[in-house]
Amino acid sequence: MTRFGVARHRAKFFGVLCLSLWLLVGASSAQLKIKLPAPTPELETVLSEGRTLETQNRWSEAVSLYEEASRKTPGQPALEERLDLAKLHYDIARRYADSTFRKNLVTLSDSEALDLYSQVMTRVSTHYVQPPDWKQLVDRGTLGLSVALYETPFVETNLVNVDADRLALFRRQLQQAAANRQISNRNEARDTVAQIARLAQSQLDVRPAAVVFEYLCAALAGLDEYSTFLTAGQLADIYSQIDGNFVGLGIELKAQDNALLIMNVIPGSPADKAGIKRGDRLTGVSGRTTQDLNTDQAAELLQGEVGTSVEVMAVTGDAAPRALVIRRDHVEVPSIESDRLIDAQSGVAYLKLTCFQKTTTGDLDAALWKLYRQGMKSLIIDLRGNPGGLLTSSVEVADKFLEQGSIVSTRGRSPNEDFNYTAHRAGTWRVPLVVLIDGESASASEIFAGAIRDHRRGTVVGVRSYGKGSVQGIFPLTIGGTGVRLTTAKFYSPTGRPYSRVGVEPDVLVRAAEKPITRLSPVAGSELSLVHDAALGIAEESKEDAILEAGLQVARQQLARAK
Repeated sequence: MTRFGVARHRAKFFGVLCLSLWLLVGASSAQLKIKLPAPTPELETVLSEGRTLETQNRWSEAVSLYEEASRKTPGQPALEERLDLAKLHYDIARRYADSTFRKNLVTLSDSEALDLYSQVMTRVSTHYVQPPDWKQLVDRGTLGLSVALYETPFVETNLVNVDADRLALFRRQLQQAAANRQISNRNEARDTVAQIARLAQSQLDVRPAAVVFEYLCAALAGLDEYSTFLTAGQLADIYSQIDGNFVGLGIELKAQDNALLIMNVIPGSPADKAGIKRGDRLTGVSGRTTQDLNTDQAAELLQGEVGTSVEVMAVTGDAAPRALVIRRDHVEVPSIESDRLIDAQSGVAYLKLTCFQKTTTGDLDAALWKLYRQGMKSLIIDLRGNPGGLLTSSVEVADKFLEQGSIVSTRGRSPNEDFNYTAHRAGTWRVPLVVLIDGESASASEIFAGAIRDHRRGTVVGVRSYGKGSVQGIFPLTIGGTGVRLTTAKFYSPTGRPYSRVGVEPDVLVRAAEKPITRLSPVAGSELSLVHDAALGIAEESKEDAILEAGLQVARQQLARAK
């Protein structure tokens, strides 16, 4: 098992199965209606936009919309329900766009599919952070299958020549079969899934493996927003992320307005060499328009062997689309995007850490010694947009700046998941430190920022971080090259504070277009202005970046106090 503080999943949800407005009291049939708060106009707008996306089968965009709204206004039942259902639809399309999944769907026998289900449930029983509710997991699978029965990728693959009447009859039989079963352990869960798979085969001529996959995928995704089934392709991608290298073009995509928006381009990657820039849009891949592709289908087309090529249609701004033929190659993912002195006069260095992976510790060592030789006297570490990565990597990075004490502790259902990670004096950098965070700083980023804050080792500047406070384990399975990602523990700051749904509060809060709000005791005479542009190469950039500007001011204050 690899301990992996997993980066944010694009589609987050909290396992809401079905929301009822009725409360059953005792054993009687009396029903009391629960009055829920009326949706705000803003929420109504989100739900309306979401319904439009749903009718267009733009599930990835619907999930992103609901997810962002849920973060801003948590605890809205109508929103959580739409997010959960959108996630179910999105996951089906995502799986069926994966060639490794489609291969397993065809090649796995009925018994192998059920054995795979048993393996998954055994992992849940043994490692999941909370005791599982087996009836709820099966019910979640039933909901997932019900959704799949009307989702195009599932229908086109498994329900050829099945008319609406047969489908409606099966749905009634499905609900009855699931409702009448008492399920109190994983063996009873397996037996129920096997029975429903046989029912689907007899009534709809569906391969049992297709049914079993819907049950196990929906069950895992319903545990929490980070647990999920991993196809063979997805498992390989995760290991590539951990190692910091993969074969491809070196771009990060997001569906937007019937195109694929380029969110990031890795320096030196094939895409970078071909002239693709962040903010560009792809409108076609391999002769197919992006209007007909979701991000996972596009990713499938963009993948391939080293040395092969793919044609894309790229658009920059309002310019005409241009056809590019890009050769796939090995891409090294840097964990450090930038390291330089941003104020050579004062000795303030800047380092942007984009992720925590196997290479991060070595990359950081090289960057720190480089900056030291250039005259570093103070260091700004930028964790904005850093989604996390390896827990052990974040501990190793924090250990470079802390002499002693706790860095992070994890607590799980199993004692094997209880760890206390502490700092060691050897190799500690004592340079004054500023850490920049934002709402996209998550997981391992929060471990590092929280440790620096709790030990008062440096000043945390920006806005409250994302609030991901759980550890995921990656568990390879013995069937089909697949795996599962399970939440195995929660993690806590050195002072025992949870991160989940809370995040890290900065010492200096920076709001857009406002002066920084300092939470620490102000230092007399510490208001320092930016030096002349010629002396500070990043001055103009920082004027447009309130968080970076605030961090720069804090770094100068630290140096002024040290004199």
